[in-house]
Amino acid sequence: MSVSFGTSGLRGLVTALTDDVVCGYVRAFVAVCPIGSGLFVGRDLRASSPQIAEMVIAAARRAGVDVTDCGAASTPALALAAMTAGAAAVMVTGSHIPDDRNGLKFYLSTGEISKADEAAITAALPMPQAAPAPQIGALMQAPDVMAQYVARYANCFGPQALLGLKLGVYQHSSVARDALMQMVQGMGAQAVALGRAVTFIPVDTESVDASTRAQLAAWAAQMGLDAILSTDGDGDRPLLTDADGTVIAGDILGILTARSLGAQHICTPVSSNSMIEDIAEFRQISRSKIGSPYVIAAMLAAQAQQADAKVVGFEANGGFLLGFNAAGPQGPLPALMTRDAFLPLIAPLAAARAKGQSLRAMLADLPARVTAADRLSPVSKDAAAQFLDAMTRSETARSALLAQLRLPAPAHLDVTDGLRLSFSGGRVVHLRPSGNAPEFRIYTEAESDTAAQALLQSALSAVGAALSVAGGKAA
Repeated sequence: MSVSFGTSGLRGLVTALTDDVVCGYVRAFVAVCPIGSGLFVGRDLRASSPQIAEMVIAAARRAGVDVTDCGAASTPALALAAMTAGAAAVMVTGSHIPDDRNGLKFYLSTGEISKADEAAITAALPMPQAAPAPQIGALMQAPDVMAQYVARYANCFGPQALLGLKLGVYQHSSVARDALMQMVQGMGAQAVALGRAVTFIPVDTESVDASTRAQLAAWAAQMGLDAILSTDGDGDRPLLTDADGTVIAGDILGILTARSLGAQHICTPVSSNSMIEDIAEFRQISRSKIGSPYVIAAMLAAQAQQADAKVVGFEANGGFLLGFNAAGPQGPLPALMTRDAFLPLIAPLAAARAKGQSLRAMLADLPARVTAADRLSPVSKDAAAQFLDAMTRSETARSALLAQLRLPAPAHLDVTDGLRLSFSGGRVVHLRPSGNAPEFRIYTEAESDTAAQALLQSALSAVGAALSVAGGKAA
C-alpha cells in the first residue's frame, strides 16, 4: 500500500493522499476509536497540508462529528488542546520527511493512538463513503492553541528562567517557529531569528546534515550565541546546540531533561544512548522498539506497575514524553503523554543557567558515550528487508560487513528493532529500515564523537554498497 502507518503516524506521497484515501482513514478513525467531545484538526506548513486538512475536516463533519479547526499548529500544541477539551485530534504532517510526502497523526482524548488502534483503523478500511449524516458536524475555530502551549512552559519555568542568555532560533519551516521565539523571549532571553524559510525544509533532528551543522556553527560564532534552538517541521522533535553551534543528540537532551525533572523510570527505544543505564538517578530503564507508540506502551506498563511512578519517555530524535505531574522552578508541569519538543529545549538551558554552567559543562558530567546517526536514501523496502534479513540470519554475511568496518564478532545481537550489534569495548552499530520513508537508517555509538562519526561513515559506505548490489539505491 502506498499509504501506511510507520513508526508514528500515517505517511505517503502527496499524490497518494487523495480525497478518497484521506477521508477513508478519517472515517475509519472516527468509527472505531472513541473521539470524545469532537475532533481537533491542525496542520504543519507544507504546501499540501491546507488541502489535506480540508479533506480531514470535511470527512469528519460528514460523519456527524463536530470539528475544531486549529489551523497551523505544532503537534504537541494540538494534542494538548484536544486532550484538555476531552477531544480527539488529527494532525496533518509529514514531520521531517520531504515536502513531496505528507501524513496524518491520530490522537484520542487520552493521547496518541496505539499500535492496536492503528491496526483497528487499517482493518476497517476501505470505509465506504458515509451517507449524509442526520446533522452535519459543526465547524468551529479554535482559540490560539500555540499560546496555550507556550503558557504551559511559561508558568512552569517563569519569566527569568533564561535571563541573560542570547539564543538563536533556527526557524526554517517549523510550524512552531514563532511560538519558540515568544517562549524564549518570555523567559528573559534575547532571541535571534535565524534562517526563516518560505518553502518547506525537511529537518531531521536525529540526523542533521553536514551543511546544516556547518550553518549552525557559523551562526553561533558570528553572533556570539549561547545556544541555538529549533524543531522539526511539526514541532515535536527538538534541535539544540551548545555555544559552539554543535548539535546535542536528542537522547542526551532527554537525559538532561529527565534529570532536571527528577524522573526515576526511563522508557526509551533500543537505539538510545547506552549511557542511560549508567546514570544512578534512573532507577529503572525500559527499552522498546523505535517510535512513540512503543515508548508510550512502555510508559503505560510502568504506570500500571506503580501508579505514582516518576516515568518519562524519550527517543533518539529528542521527542520527550512526560508521564507524571512534575514540578518546575516556578510552577507545576502536568503530564503530557505525547512527543514534545519545547520541554527538552527549555529544561536543559534553564537547569544549566540555574547552576551557573554552560551546556557544554553539563554534558561533560555525563558518561563518555557518543552516538551518531544518518540514513541512506532512497532505498526500497524490499532491498532493505533482504539486506537486514541476511545480516540477521547469516554469520557469513555479517562477518563480511564487519570486516569492512574493521570490527570483530559482536558480543551481543539485539533484534528488538532492526539489528543492533554491540562490541566489546562499547562500540555499537545499529541497522534499521525506516518505518515511514524509503530510507535505511544507521546508528553508531562509541567513546568519542570522532570515533562515532568515523564508524558511521564507514558503515554508510559499506551498507550503501551492499544495498546497491541488492537492488536499492543509496545516496
